[in-house]
Amino acid sequence: MTTLKQRPRNRSALTTMYVGAGLTAIASLFPFLDQAALADHIRAGYAAYEPAAIDAAVAAYLAILATVGGLGLLGWLGVMWAVRAGKSWASWLAAGLLAIAACFAVAALTIRDTSGDVGLAPLLSWLQVLPCLAGLAAVALLWRRAG
Repeated sequence: MTTLKQRPRNRSALTTMYVGAGLTAIASLFPFLDQAALADHIRAGYAAYEPAAIDAAVAAYLAILATVGGLGLLGWLGVMWAVRAGKSWASWLAAGLLAIAACFAVAALTIRDTSGDVGLAPLLSWLQVLPCLAGLAAVALLWRRAG
């Protein structure tokens, strides 16, 4: 039985995973750098909100995005470890985590809040898609190698 570790072509999959981890970090950190865009989005949907309520909503979104980003980075690290260790189930883990990430990205893009607008500012929602693209490429590479 050949393990993934014995296949030197996994370097391209690992490189793609490093890119995905970097994109996850960017998608997680960007909202902290541009909190005004998130606050403006919330203010546009809820004009009657007091500044304290807007600040609380921004803090909640930042906490959610940071948590999801941290979990995403753990996922990338776990899959990278599994690939480097030659685990035969690494491609299944990668595919499962991609499915979870894609569900989150689609939810970020489409779920509407009570104002009728999407809950998360569109730029921040689209940033959640970028790591999924790298994940899709990594999963494709891993499945091609596993087959």
